[in-house]
Amino acid sequence: MALDLLIKNGTVVDGSGMPRYRADIGVRAGRIVEIGRIRSGAEKVIDADGLIVAPGFIDGHTHMDAQIAWDPLGSCSCWHGVTSVVMGNCGFALAPCKPEDREWFARCLTAVEDIPTEAMLAGIDWNWESFPEYLANVERLPKGLNYGMYIGHSALRMYAMGRRALEERANEDDLRAMEAAVAEAIRAGALGFSSSRATTHVTPDGTPVASRIADWHEIDRLVGAMAELDAGIFQIGPDISGGEAQRLFYERLRRVALESGRPIMFGTLATKQGVDPNPWDYSTRYIDETVALGGRMYGQGTTRSINAVFSLKSYLPFDGLPAWKEIRALPLAEQKHRLADPEVRRRLVADEAKMKPKSSELQGGGAATTDPRRPDYANLFPMLDVDWDDPSVADLARRQNKHPVEIIIDLCLENDNRVFVQPLVNESPEDVLGILKHARTLATFSDSGAHVCQEMGSSLQTHLLSYWVRKRQQFTLEEAVRMLTFDNASAWELPGRGLVRTGYAADLVVFEEERIRPRLPTVEQDLPGGARRLVQKADGIAATIVNGVVAIENGESTGQYAGQVLKGRLAAS
Repeated sequence: MALDLLIKNGTVVDGSGMPRYRADIGVRAGRIVEIGRIRSGAEKVIDADGLIVAPGFIDGHTHMDAQIAWDPLGSCSCWHGVTSVVMGNCGFALAPCKPEDREWFARCLTAVEDIPTEAMLAGIDWNWESFPEYLANVERLPKGLNYGMYIGHSALRMYAMGRRALEERANEDDLRAMEAAVAEAIRAGALGFSSSRATTHVTPDGTPVASRIADWHEIDRLVGAMAELDAGIFQIGPDISGGEAQRLFYERLRRVALESGRPIMFGTLATKQGVDPNPWDYSTRYIDETVALGGRMYGQGTTRSINAVFSLKSYLPFDGLPAWKEIRALPLAEQKHRLADPEVRRRLVADEAKMKPKSSELQGGGAATTDPRRPDYANLFPMLDVDWDDPSVADLARRQNKHPVEIIIDLCLENDNRVFVQPLVNESPEDVLGILKHARTLATFSDSGAHVCQEMGSSLQTHLLSYWVRKRQQFTLEEAVRMLTFDNASAWELPGRGLVRTGYAADLVVFEEERIRPRLPTVEQDLPGGARRLVQKADGIAATIVNGVVAIENGESTGQYAGQVLKGRLAAS
């Protein structure tokens, strides 16, 4: 019988970490059916001579819950070799949700995750209320990627308690209703339950999101609902507002891990922000200690710093200042004209002195762009290339004997797509390396779909391969591919994915080992209603294949969408 797809002459890096080998791969009905020297014919043939063939990359920390409604591609993840994502992280989800709360949910996602409200209201056909109804809606949608999802705590709490969720502890009736909804979601196919204690997660009013109002007893009950079913992962956004706060959070989270027996995941982050922050290895040692006691626990790590991103086309640090407000309200062409005027520039430089000074408060990507403090120019970098070695604005100001504000203006006028990055967490490459090398830390945490004009983490996979493998030589290609594929498939309990094996789903990425790398990001207005977002593509990827269908070829969509919903064990069986 003829094959649907034949990938010939490729060098297979199979996701296991074992050495590469040369082979053909035959695909039929969405699965790998042959590996070796294949002589069968095929409907489509890809000549992968000189190219790497690897399992499609898996990203377990995204916020694509809204975007999937209008973007079948799954961008920007689709451009970086990703074939499967998990969404609904940190308690932020779109289900369950009552019809009267839809706009409120949208505005909360705008406040926390910078997903424009107007894009959600214009782009979502909101035809669900319960989590199973939302999952069924995702199943119906055209998808270029595979999507797994959590039921989110803030959404669940609002559904069960209404506006009381933002102020009160849950009573027994509330807890029973939420327990039932968690169990219903797990049976329908949710991969788990997510929550957040992160102090950067706030409502449009600046108050804590609903999950942060919950006490730990409530979390025990809801994770316990999964434990009763012996299914589901608990993901939580950690409190890293200071060293003591993090220690208290970890101590209580350990009890959840040991008492429930469920796998626990949280962001493994290093930061110099906050009050007396702990060193990066405090988290990895804590994970090891918890596992030694019998808990199941994973850290989620990035492959570079998590940044607040600034640009002329989105946010600049000075936008709230009086003289800047006047300029920034103008069309882009007129802004550039005014920024070139020496007298205007003098006023803008003088206005910078009125900025609020930086405090010890931890700021996430949202507040750092919408309510920024006076920049530490030694920690603000123009993105001149995608390697982690750009000079800081302070460096450039010293070299050119100019005020840092003038440097920023000059670089914006030179290229109005220029972005500036301010590392917020994982500021040090060596801290990131330590986190990535830890055996229980997963290379994930892109936040893809969120912070659409504030952060740009969707390129973490191509950054790992270009920076840490090729430039720094800290990992072999085989090790890095395993980190992006089999390690994540195992942690999220996704059978039949993450390896190049016969019988496995044909999720594959074909790329050039010496050329794969992220491109510089640009700001585009391509969301529903013309809302803006950061877009970042990649070089060196010849093809991305999802369930046996070529979804992306040489960086362009084929218009074929074979993505599936990834369901938890109870529904999958």
